[in-house]
Amino acid sequence: MSDSSRPLLFDAHAHLVADDQTAYPRKPMQRAANAPPRMPGVIGTPGGHHGPTPINEVPDVARMLVWMKEENVDGAVAVQKRMIYRYDNSYILDSSDQHPDIFSAVVILDAEDAGTAPLVRQYVKHHGLAGVRLFGGREPDGSMPWLNSPMALKTWEVANEFGLVMNLEVLSVGGGGPSVPALIELTKQYPNVNIAIDHLLEPEMEKSGHYGLDENFEALVPWKNISFKWTSINLDICREEGIPADKVLRRAVDLYGADRLMWGSDIGTSSGTYKDMVQRALDSATLLTEDEKRALFHDTGRRIFQKGGSGRRA
Repeated sequence: MSDSSRPLLFDAHAHLVADDQTAYPRKPMQRAANAPPRMPGVIGTPGGHHGPTPINEVPDVARMLVWMKEENVDGAVAVQKRMIYRYDNSYILDSSDQHPDIFSAVVILDAEDAGTAPLVRQYVKHHGLAGVRLFGGREPDGSMPWLNSPMALKTWEVANEFGLVMNLEVLSVGGGGPSVPALIELTKQYPNVNIAIDHLLEPEMEKSGHYGLDENFEALVPWKNISFKWTSINLDICREEGIPADKVLRRAVDLYGADRLMWGSDIGTSSGTYKDMVQRALDSATLLTEDEKRALFHDTGRRIFQKGGSGRRA
């Protein structure tokens, strides 16, 4: 039974993880020998701040469908879980193919692999692909040259051709601000690509003035094809650091408009039950108008991701 007190929601960031480890074997990323032990969780330490008693439920598709129905969530972006499956996107693609009206698939691929661009073409042809999330290594200074490397641009070209979403986590030392110039150049070069930035580009919210949404973030205001996800990672940081989440969100909406912001649970990485994630997100929106809430919690994510480009099958 759905919760009639919930508004209609669309979850723009959900990491699906299969119970069936025979059909979908886990291939966890290797950690350094001197790395600290993992906390409890699906893959260990949850993203963001996990609090003193982390709760991590495995979001298998069957379980996720029940949770979504209970919370009045009518669709979700199924984002590949790299820490568990690395670049094997089988579970994400199978899940979206089996439930095309519910899940929009975002695969994770290696930005510097010569096979990535042709593989995206195959995914577009054979699956209901909504978007691509590229990853690569970081330099010692925290920079990420893979974002717009010559090899990565081949995948950007495919995304532009098919109108796919480029879903990016571009964090570096001190947040994602240093990536802003590259993001601006990319959106100018590939106007048919919607760029969706995870976790609000992780501003340094503890900084004085505008909760870290500073001149770097202001530089992105004119670029309408760049949108942002407001997720449990942001809410966790606010909770653990004593930062007013409602004021951070109000600042973000004032900058970009609610038609460029979308809620994502980050289930499968962040800690908490799905019900708790939904409630905390709703609680963070007390300073928004009803129209802004409707855009944040449903319309923006559905419009951007279920457009899905030419690769999204009807």
